[in-house]
Amino acid sequence: MPEARTPAPDRVTAVVVTYHPDVAALSELLDAVAPQVGMVVVVDNGSTPETLAALRTVVAAVDGEVVALGENLGIATAQNRGVERATAGGATAVLLLDQDSVPAPDMVAVLERALATPAPDGRPVGAVGAVARDDRDGEPPFVYAAQRFGPRRVELPTEPGARVEVAFLIASGCLVDLRALESVGPMREDFFIDHVDLEWGVRARRAGWVLYAVVGADLRHELGDDPRPVPGRDRTVHVQSVGRNYYMTRNTLLLVRSSLLPTAWRWGYLWWISKYTVYYVLAVAPRRRRVPLLLRGLRDGALGRSGPMPGS
Repeated sequence: MPEARTPAPDRVTAVVVTYHPDVAALSELLDAVAPQVGMVVVVDNGSTPETLAALRTVVAAVDGEVVALGENLGIATAQNRGVERATAGGATAVLLLDQDSVPAPDMVAVLERALATPAPDGRPVGAVGAVARDDRDGEPPFVYAAQRFGPRRVELPTEPGARVEVAFLIASGCLVDLRALESVGPMREDFFIDHVDLEWGVRARRAGWVLYAVVGADLRHELGDDPRPVPGRDRTVHVQSVGRNYYMTRNTLLLVRSSLLPTAWRWGYLWWISKYTVYYVLAVAPRRRRVPLLLRGLRDGALGRSGPMPGS
């Protein structure tokens, strides 16, 4: 395994994936991240010509680059193209970001220190992630540790800089050592969207890399389209679009079918996707559109079909 190294800020490239973004919100993200990294690459997944023109303007304002894919090829493909550009530019680490995230002013510096420090048992650190919070719901941060039946949300220590070993890292706010990407391989493009970060994280941990969430590396991030309360429970659910329902059900079953997950995790995810499907069928409109796509996702996942959703 490689020795630890501290990625200098000028050797970190931020890779931001966009899809019909709110350009004003994107400008806020770029203004926040550009001073913390050496290079900004925005990979656009087929936005309209008008949006793309506005996007180029705000990216040019921070001396960044735009990679326009021309069509929606999925988040995994966009991330991989951004990583390729970062590698060609001499980066040693990439910071992945979604268009609906805003990093704290010191987020990258906190992540860099955490990435440079090996695990206590000597394992190399492949990636470290910010503590992402959605201001809309007040829920605990999106940090998931490996437990018997799969990743579960955990409480964090309060000490700034403390690292919590996790099962996977959500992509936005994730600082990845490019040597880990070279070792583990790129993001799985046929997943298109949903569980891309989970699948890569499982592969990375199986290959011997450790993943940490880092206390004090703060990120404002919106997860899902609409946070709603769950009847009878003191929590919210981030309601997804109809298309995301297809990818979530399909990709969950693709993971269950694969050899990546431990047996107990497979059972855990089967139980989880059952609850997910029942909730959307019974409680979330428009059911006339959702139910067919949920069922199609379950069918395609069971049959091992991947790639973009048919007809999308």
